[in-house]
Amino acid sequence: MLSLTVLSTAIWVYLLLFHGRFWQAGPVLSPRVPLSRPDVAVVVPARDEAATIEAVLRSLLAQDFPNAFRVILVDDNSTDGTGAIARTIDDPRLTVVTGAPRPAGWSGKLWAVSQGVKEAGEVAMILLTDADIIHQPPHLATLVARAERGDLDMVSEMVELACESWAERALVPAFVFFFQLLYPFDWVNDSLRPTAAAAGGTILVRTRALDRIGGIEAVRGALIDDVALATAVKRGGRIWLGHSALARSVRPYPGMTDVWRMVARTAYVQLRFSPVILLATTAGMALTWLLPPAAALFGTGLVSWLGLATWAMLAGSYLPTLRRFGRSPLWALFLPMVATFYMAATVGSAVNYYRGRGVAWKGRAYLGAGA
Repeated sequence: MLSLTVLSTAIWVYLLLFHGRFWQAGPVLSPRVPLSRPDVAVVVPARDEAATIEAVLRSLLAQDFPNAFRVILVDDNSTDGTGAIARTIDDPRLTVVTGAPRPAGWSGKLWAVSQGVKEAGEVAMILLTDADIIHQPPHLATLVARAERGDLDMVSEMVELACESWAERALVPAFVFFFQLLYPFDWVNDSLRPTAAAAGGTILVRTRALDRIGGIEAVRGALIDDVALATAVKRGGRIWLGHSALARSVRPYPGMTDVWRMVARTAYVQLRFSPVILLATTAGMALTWLLPPAAALFGTGLVSWLGLATWAMLAGSYLPTLRRFGRSPLWALFLPMVATFYMAATVGSAVNYYRGRGVAWKGRAYLGAGA
């Protein structure tokens, strides 16, 4: 028990001191004005988003941007009237594209995105955003200004996530925390490191970068599409990832089962459908998150003291994220329990895969890395 506890403590010393300062709240963009007046198109892939699509499109059309821009909604074979609702908005800047049937080898979302990019034509930059994101008026200009000032090929932001239901308050802050652990923003933003990631709700990308990687087709079958696109763009380009104070998601997760499905949808994809990686990940998560409180509560002597110190380290690392979400710091003590939920959802993702359910989203199921 002592050797495992020492190893757990060593893991946390490494994470806090040498893992890209993942525990920090992360960079946030303040409203800015672009240096130039680039041509920009906004592409919104949407499948069965009737509840949110009008508010989303109106927020995009209300952007305070110093040049003309287009908003392109790609209605991805919706059955709830998403496209019809969008067509009721009378604005010449809005184009509604009826999605073509999805070819083999494509994920549904990326096929819709590719059609929107094609419709955008010759523009300097394209903003890819989800159909559940509300944007404040300065948002587009701020993204473009960040890309210009850093000569970046991609700028992405983790938008503000809904945190109203009990399940959201308990689990959503940890989702952001674990994302930062997997993809430390400092490493993503360092051109000398290979770590790449993006948050699909907001991705501004230069068309020259898309052309360089071979277009959206280069990642056509990716089920974690934002990370795949960021990885492709960072090979030969510069990217930036931060948190947004100017965009928020209105997709609710009212219960724990809703958060479970959100995690389980792609968790096993992240592990490359490998039972060996799943086993190693589960063991690593138990050692990192569960052993410290177990050692503190049930160990004796040095084991107990090391467990308590390590529990304090992991709880302290969570505090900046809790402050971002306006949550009580007491939640930090229960991070091991929240981690257990995410660990179980990851195992559940693998179970779904081996039961033939694969990755299911918006009425579509994917059994592997392709379509």
